[in-house]
Amino acid sequence: MPPTPPPSAAPVRRAPDALPPAPDPTLVEPSPQGPLPRIGPTGREPWRAYARPSNVGDERPKVAIILSGLGLSSAATEAAIQGLPSEVTLAFQPFADNIQQWIRLSRAAGHEVLLNLPMEPVDFPANDPGPRALFVSLSPEENQDRLRWALSRVSGYVGVVNHMGSRFTVSREAMQPILAELKARGLLFVDARSAARSVATVLASEMQVPRAINDRFLDNREVSRLTIDARLAEVEAIARETGVSIAIGQAFPVTIERIREWSDTLSGKGISLVPISAVVDRQPDR
Repeated sequence: MPPTPPPSAAPVRRAPDALPPAPDPTLVEPSPQGPLPRIGPTGREPWRAYARPSNVGDERPKVAIILSGLGLSSAATEAAIQGLPSEVTLAFQPFADNIQQWIRLSRAAGHEVLLNLPMEPVDFPANDPGPRALFVSLSPEENQDRLRWALSRVSGYVGVVNHMGSRFTVSREAMQPILAELKARGLLFVDARSAARSVATVLASEMQVPRAINDRFLDNREVSRLTIDARLAEVEAIARETGVSIAIGQAFPVTIERIREWSDTLSGKGISLVPISAVVDRQPDR
């Protein structure tokens, strides 16, 4: 298979609601692996500094959509950056090529950015989370080293969302050092809920790590208009009932198409589409 071509080297086109270029030099810590995010000398946290501004006075039900697994396909990544509303949050695989340029393009288009954090699933090795994933069998030090490698690959993200992880996220012993590192670096954590028994959200709350919880996967079992539309309707219903809901999709052409068309209907329904930072700590533990 030929390598994925890099993003265009042409000047980055900045949208009217473009986010400032990243990184902020005061939020960067040099390390042997590369630049790592850090809390600034005045206490400024990267998850707040790199967030897309949202209207805190908007009391409408809020929905946050994350498009995950970006950076591996040039066509899919460009379609997500350019084809989705800027309120949609984009999550990139840390082992993707040209990842800093992809995040530059994302922020220029107004998108808030997350980093995918590959974690061990219950069916490994049949299902492989990718290079330098976190595993329960590794020492806490090795997993933290792998986390720092992922965090050092790029700058300008607000936090991480687990990629796979149905085995890793049910272990308090495995999750605790990871969440401690994220807290120390001023990052948020999104529990994708790849396992119903995930302890990640409860543990994050105990440790006072900014966190959010996925309510629905849009396309993980079946990729069709009917299924995606049904999941989006469920997300709407959750938002109306609880005030906040979150969904995760992948960069399939049909997923991008359905999110784009669905987002056009939200203002008429009294629902606000927001970046992930706008719903941090707004959901009950589960």
